Amino acid sequence: MKSWHLSNADALDVYSEWDTPDTIISDGAYGVGGFPGDPRTPDELASWYEPHVKQWSARSTLATTLWFWNTEIGWANVHPLLVANGWTYEFTNTWNKGLGQVAGNVNSKTIRRFPVVTEVCVFYTRTPLIKPATQDSPEVHMKQWLLDEWKRTGLPRRLANEACGVKDAATRKYFDQGWLWYYPPVETMMKLVDYANAHGSPEGRPYYSLDGTHPVTAAEWAATRSVWNHEHGITNVWDRPSLRGKERYRGSMQRSAPRTHNPTSMSASHLNQKPLDLMRRIILASTNEGGVVWEPFGGLCTASVAAAETGRASWSAEIDPSFFALANERLSTRAESLF
Repeated sequence: MKSWHLSNADALDVYSEWDTPDTIISDGAYGVGGFPGDPRTPDELASWYEPHVKQWSARSTLATTLWFWNTEIGWANVHPLLVANGWTYEFTNTWNKGLGQVAGNVNSKTIRRFPVVTEVCVFYTRTPLIKPATQDSPEVHMKQWLLDEWKRTGLPRRLANEACGVKDAATRKYFDQGWLWYYPPVETMMKLVDYANAHGSPEGRPYYSLDGTHPVTAAEWAATRSVWNHEHGITNVWDRPSLRGKERYRGSMQRSAPRTHNPTSMSASHLNQKPLDLMRRIILASTNEGGVVWEPFGGLCTASVAAAETGRASWSAEIDPSFFALANERLSTRAESLF
């Protein structure tokens, strides 16, 4: 069964056709004028990304994650936009390409800075906002909702510890309104939910409901938290040389392409191709097998190839016909060979 879907289109025109994402891998404009439509400076990046970010937020669940590739200053310009649209910053990964990235290409008399050999890949989760029991009220953070729902039961706060079978973790961690707040594990949450609905004031039931009609189930609660599959020995600094030689995908069209502006005529088909191993790393960390990966700015669709290789489905778009043709060939010959 085909696991990848690639459109020769602006992603804004096809998001509505894509399955709900488990993770979104963004490798779009960098604000360096690298392709037609890429702003010349990072200052304009927030405006460039804004319609995409709004779509990502609208189509996501509480468990959806985002990996945002860019330069340091490019990401800094887009970060406030992401936060304003419900994305929570988790951590920054730095891809260190090493000295080979600038070897022989730096004029020490004019550069006036240390050569930049890095890109960032910043990880975000969805800010966990939930509709209160009074459905016409604005959404609140999950940690406030957990405490407010218990208050609605009319039960003393200390009984939450009894409900969860702990000494003080429920009131100290799950009801905390500051940085010590902790997401209740599924088993613990179900104890809290059951106790609240069994002993709380009958007039306020159901308690801890996501839809206002029934208490949240174990499956529903599990679906509010993003996936994280930890790999030991990996830090947020990725020492990995730039792609060279055979790693650069050129496609069968490269050999016969005329020497024009067409990207297939370049020595590298796509100047910002990402390493396949790094794409595998972030997909394996943030999705489970069978999950859905979005790649809105396909390029050579490295994320989609990595998704296919790891048993995930992918949805991607590439607006440039030449890059689309290369990506389609790459996915057809590499990804489909796995099935």
